[in-house]
Amino acid sequence: MPYRLLRRAAGLFLAAALASGLAAGPLAAQPAASGPPAVGVVEAARRPVTESFEFMGRVQAVDRVGLLARVNAFLDEQLFREGAEVRKGDLLYRLEREPYEAEVAVRQAAIAQAEAQLANARSDLARAQELRERGAGTQAALDNALAQERTASAQLQAARAQVRQAEINLGYTEIRAPIDGRISRSAVTVGNVVGPGSGVLATIVSQDPMYATFPVSMRTAEDLRTRYAKEGFDAVGIRLHFSDGRFYGHAGKLDFVDITVGRDTDTITLRGTIPNPVLPGSEKGDTSPRELTDGQFVTVVLEGAEPVQQVTIPREAVLSDQRGDFVYVVGADNRVERRTVRLGQSTPAVAVVADGLKEGERVVLEGVQRVQAGLPVAPAPADVSHLALDGSTADRS
Repeated sequence: MPYRLLRRAAGLFLAAALASGLAAGPLAAQPAASGPPAVGVVEAARRPVTESFEFMGRVQAVDRVGLLARVNAFLDEQLFREGAEVRKGDLLYRLEREPYEAEVAVRQAAIAQAEAQLANARSDLARAQELRERGAGTQAALDNALAQERTASAQLQAARAQVRQAEINLGYTEIRAPIDGRISRSAVTVGNVVGPGSGVLATIVSQDPMYATFPVSMRTAEDLRTRYAKEGFDAVGIRLHFSDGRFYGHAGKLDFVDITVGRDTDTITLRGTIPNPVLPGSEKGDTSPRELTDGQFVTVVLEGAEPVQQVTIPREAVLSDQRGDFVYVVGADNRVERRTVRLGQSTPAVAVVADGLKEGERVVLEGVQRVQAGLPVAPAPADVSHLALDGSTADRS
């Protein structure tokens, strides 16, 4: 009995084990069912984009004048504050006047002498003409009197010209501002002898408006010419970006393109004009501060005056590898296609697609790591509420 019971129990256990193995085996071998990966897509859309280009440039004064002494004399007075703003016609330096005043007096005396000689020569000419008419005088005497009269007249003209020259030299003893602007420090001090060989005494640079000049590669210049050929300079404005990250509060206009290309750099110089008023809240005076300074280093932002419609997508959708920039496009059959794109001017939020993508095509924005070219996906609209896709400004350095 114990043996038969043991065999029966063993048989029941083996049958139960086989039944369990047969039931579990086929289910364990089959993988769990799964569909295509879910991705978030966004449609490529045309949006107004304000195009801009960034260049390194400098601020330059519109007018710059170096003051020179036109005559040799002692410097008697300096009549300006260094660094102050001066107005056209302001007296800046006064040189020693006495020697030049004396020279004017000498030349005026020479005029009186020449006038007396001319009056005498004319009297001699009148007598010679009268004697000749009565037959008492000779033709030679008349010719001589006529020559003396003409010589005296010429000497008077020369004396008057010498007086004019002396008066001009006297005027040069006062050095006045030829333009409005801010004046530099003086290179000479009172008491020194100055003259044409002394060099620049001081420099005046105009303040408002200012120039912003910047070099542009010929490739970029040709691109700009193509874009704005119809509108010309009126279609382009400039803004300035300081080294501390601030934007200058006033906009300017592009107004000049140089006529010569730099041979060593293959660049051409562009120039814009931009206002430079006195800073708000500052006291009115000859030392009132302005934000732009001649020679200042700035970043010049060249902007289109009107936005341009461009095909755009979120910048996050653009991927890059050794072959360049690309995106994943979801076709009509929901299969993924790798698409090489050429980007235009873009911002951190918006990518402008110049080539490779059409308006309305669906681009994978979310779940890019789960897709492969040629495989189907389950697309759904992506959340783009956190992206600033409207009113964007595209820039390129």
